[in-house]
Amino acid sequence: MTVGRRKEAVARVRLLPGKGSIIVNSLPYEKYFIRETDRIIIRQPFDITNTFNKYDVMANIRGGGLNGQAGALRHGISRALILAQPELKDFLRKNGFLTRDPRMKERKKYGQKGARKRFQWTKR
Repeated sequence: MTVGRRKEAVARVRLLPGKGSIIVNSLPYEKYFIRETDRIIIRQPFDITNTFNKYDVMANIRGGGLNGQAGALRHGISRALILAQPELKDFLRKNGFLTRDPRMKERKKYGQKGARKRFQWTKR
């Protein structure tokens, strides 16, 4: 069991020997992720290592939007593949799948409208 993160999304991933099914929050990933780009992101670690039909993935994802969740799932799958096959580590690292994307939403500051935007200044 591994954890993948991106933005506010957290994916808990379990990799099992199987035929290549990916279950996300009790749904097939084709139904959970509507956009094809998100599905491509999720399959990338398997496509690059030629291991798609070797493992089944069961994942629980919380927080963030669908794009962040897809990135978190890719991160978790990559970490799980390393536990299953340690020789893939350098290959996945070189392709950037093991690097956690650190970008998060910046917090709102007091005395301001948002994280960066100020209240409008009035002279009189």
